[in-house]
Formats: sequence, C-alpha cells, structure tokens
Amino acid sequence: MQNITEKINQWMNFPFDEETINLVKQLQANNPKELEESFYKDLSFGTGGMRGIMGVGTNRLNKYTIGKATQGLANYLNKTFKNELIKVAIAYDVRDNSKEFAEICANILSANNIDALLFDGFRPTPLLSYTVREANCNAGIVITASHNPPEYNGYKVYWQDGSQIVTPHDENILQEISLVNFNQIKFNKQENRIKIIGKEFDDKFYEQSILHANFNNTTDKDLKIVFTPIHGTSVYSIPSILNKAGFNNLHLVKEQMIPSGKFFTVESPNPEEPEALKLAKELAIEVDADIFIGTDPDADRLGVGVKETTGNYFLLTGNQTNTLLVDYLLDKWKTNNKLNGKQFIGTTNVTTDLIIELAKKYQVACLVGLTGFKWIAKMIEDNPTLKFICGGEESYGFLVDDFVRDKDALTTSLLFSEMANELKIERKTPFQRLKEIYVEVGFFKEDLFSLTKKGKEGVEQINKIMNSFRNNFPKEIDGSALVEVQDYLLSKEINLISNTNSKINFPVSDVLTFKTLDGSKLTIRPSGTEPKIKFYISVKTKLNSTTEFNETDNKLKEKIKRIKTTLTEL
Repeated sequence: MQNITEKINQWMNFPFDEETINLVKQLQANNPKELEESFYKDLSFGTGGMRGIMGVGTNRLNKYTIGKATQGLANYLNKTFKNELIKVAIAYDVRDNSKEFAEICANILSANNIDALLFDGFRPTPLLSYTVREANCNAGIVITASHNPPEYNGYKVYWQDGSQIVTPHDENILQEISLVNFNQIKFNKQENRIKIIGKEFDDKFYEQSILHANFNNTTDKDLKIVFTPIHGTSVYSIPSILNKAGFNNLHLVKEQMIPSGKFFTVESPNPEEPEALKLAKELAIEVDADIFIGTDPDADRLGVGVKETTGNYFLLTGNQTNTLLVDYLLDKWKTNNKLNGKQFIGTTNVTTDLIIELAKKYQVACLVGLTGFKWIAKMIEDNPTLKFICGGEESYGFLVDDFVRDKDALTTSLLFSEMANELKIERKTPFQRLKEIYVEVGFFKEDLFSLTKKGKEGVEQINKIMNSFRNNFPKEIDGSALVEVQDYLLSKEINLISNTNSKINFPVSDVLTFKTLDGSKLTIRPSGTEPKIKFYISVKTKLNSTTEFNETDNKLKEKIKRIKTTLTEL
C-alpha cells in the first residue's frame, strides 16, 4: 500500500495532466494540511456510494478518482456479462462538475465496449433507478452528492435491479477498482457507443408515479401547495407530476427554482434542516398554503411542512412523514380489500418503530434492514413472492411500490399531496391525523444528534467513540435500565435480563443499538457519507387522547433533551 508521499509523487507525473500536477504542486507549496487531507486515504463506498470534496488527490472527487472507479466497474461488467451487449445508464445532478464527471464515465465505459446511455441534462436520482430497469441496463451510475454542501460531489453505482450495489457486487467492484492503476484508465471514447437519452424516460416515469400514488382521478384538486427544489433536479419533474395528477394550485419558491450547484439561497441544500425550507415556509404563510414541500438536489429526499388548525406551520420529521404515508397506503390497501398476507413494507433499524406497530395494526409483514435504502431495495429483490407496498427511512426517504428501487421524492410528493387533499376534504390536517395515529398505536418520538469530526483526526475520534460504547456500554439511559444490546459489527445481540447472546442475521456494519426497560432506544453509527458520528434517539409512551398531545409531547422532548445532554459531553 502506498504511503502519502508516494501517492503525492505519483500525482505529479504521467499519466496525470498538467492542470492536476500544478494543483498538487500548489498544495505542496501553500497548504500542506490540505495536501495531507487530499491524499491520506482513498475515497471508499459508504451507504450512499463514493462521496467527497472535489479537488485533486485520492481522497477527493476528480476525473481520476471517478475514472478509476468507472474503469473498475467496466472491468467487472465485462467479466460478469461475457459476450453480452452491456448497457449502463448515467445521470447527474446540478452540482459543479457533475456533467463533466458523467461525460467522463460515458467515455470510459464506451472505451471498454460498453454502451453508455447518458441523459441529456440533469435528472433526479429516482429517475436513474427507474431507467436502469426500464432500459434493461446492466448497471447505472449517478453523479451526485445528494444533500451535501456545494464543495461535495459523489458517484453512486446501481445494479441491473435498479438498486444501489450490495453484496457481492459492491465487494467485487471494489476489488476491481483496487486493481486499476491510473495509467490503465481508458479515457478515449468510442462515440458510437454513447447514446443520449431524455424525455421518453421522463414521461414513462411520470406515468408510473401517477399510477401508484394518485388515488383520486379528479382533475382539479383543492390543496394549495408550495414547492421548492432547493435549486436541484426536481425543478421540472415535481410540478409536472403534480399538475398531471390534478394539483393546479401550486406555488413555486422562485428564488430556488434556479438550478445551481452553488445553492446560493441556503447554507446546506438539505430538507432535513429547517433553514433549507425557510423560504418555502415564508411563501406558505404568504399564500396560506395547506402544505409546503422541498427536495434535496438529487430529489430522493423530501421535506414537508403542514399547516396546523391554529394556522401555524409545523415541519414534519422524516419519521413523521413516513408514519403518515405508511398509514395512508395501508389503509388504502385494506379499504380496497387488497391485503391478503402476501404483502410487506420495509424499514430500517434507525427508523421509528412506529412503522412496525402500524404493520401489526394492518397485519402486514414488516421487514427491517440496515441504514441505507439499498437494503430496502434488497428486500424487494429477495422476496419475489411478496408484494412490496412501501418503505421508508428516517432520513426523509420513502418509496412507493417497486418501479423505483431507491428513495423517491418525486412520487412521494404526489402521495403526500393526495393524502393531504383527502384529509382537507374531511376537514382535517396531516398533523391532526398524526396525533390520531399516536393514540391508536403509541406515541413515538425521535431525534438525531450528530457530532462532526472532520479529516484524518476525525476518523480516529469517531472510531474511539464507537470502541468506547462497544466495550463499555451504559448500564442505563435516562434512568431506565439497559435490557438489550445489538452489535451489528460483531453480529451479536446481548440480552441483559437473561444474560444470553444470540446471532444477528444482518450484514456486518459498524452500528450499535441499546434498548431500555421503558422502551427507549439509542442507536450509534458513523455516517457512510459525511464526517459524522450519528446518535439516533427514540422514546415512547402512551397517548390517551389527542387533547393530551402537547403535554405528552413536552415530556418526551424533555426526555430526549436529557439523553442528548449526556451525548454532547463526548
């Protein structure tokens, strides 16, 4: 394995171009700390693929790290699909360099005798997932850093089922990438193997979205909606889908309808953060909207704000949005007598357990996977005799049906609008319905607390925190005794009441979950896409009546606050 000095020296010579060599020299002369950060490791695939800051070096996104990954993918595809016509769909978002990176991918694939289907402009990630299957591709690539800040970009690989790669393909592709030397990357394209694709796949996708999320075929629906793409790829698709489904009372956040990788109206284009939806909320107040919605730049995450009966607006968490949508869909299936024991819904181990309780209520199987939507997609692939209804994860991701195999904010936007419109006809709001669900199956409240630890030192700090919890786990959380520990790295579940161990049948992952006697849960994991360690807190209680919501909600908030206080001391 090369050390940092060897890597730096390599990047200052052929086959690297003059521009790259000069940038490395500039870092060497002016910013040795940044030079070390750029070369101390190689970018790796996490839960969302390869993602990093753009710049020169092995730990940065650039034409060579993108090129090496694509050459490794091409080698694996040619070995896997021998003597076949191989096709790969390629999409990209609005970020700086995304189009150029996508074109580099297409060039390299074509040079390796693989047909590249390259979109004619930026496209949402769920559309790429759909296109892989619709166009009978062997794989797909999307260039995006999702909701990360502007300096980031990313590279995600999809397999022929439309899902992000999982075992064994992820490991095999990584192995092929590791064998590629930079001078082996074939940058010289074969023009006849690159096909530009476009509107035909957009239209087919819109049809599928409406087919699976439009339950009321009226052409003029009363719901007043504010929408923002936060400068991202859903700028055309969501208005088109909503309009085609009869939602014509749509108000656009004009400042954020400008596609731009600078994301100049926000600090971070992440709908999980209230600040990213600030302009949408302001417009909602101005026009008296029923809901406001916003997506991240590649349109796989959806943030939602709803109007309360008081006239104020309430931002839903990802867990709350998923709760409402799961309940809505399962109720539709039940009302239409479509539930017969051969369906399932999917969730993850850091998503609210309220989803599991809803599955019990409707007597539908609920499968639980690791963090990352690729595991929900794998559930679909692994259970061909069961019909997938929907699935979600706490990080604002949701999927309706299986025509897409990744989280899909486009179809979810329509589904939420349909639900909100029906509730409005009943003179209810989504927030009122959420309270009713809490009364029916239990009041669960969650929060996510993260510690950012950047750079090489940050990785070491995160590992130290994980090891500390793994080797010396707490005896109680907020006064409630620990009863169970799940260690996904060691594939071990420890029952502290019976003092017994059992095996966890999950893929190995650096995740720890602690459960207490009162039903509280704390899950800890390093982020797969950001320099963070994440703490998922879940508490629950019984809600006797919707009139007791505020009082009970405050008690759960205080409980979460106490738990978070102990974590901020790390």
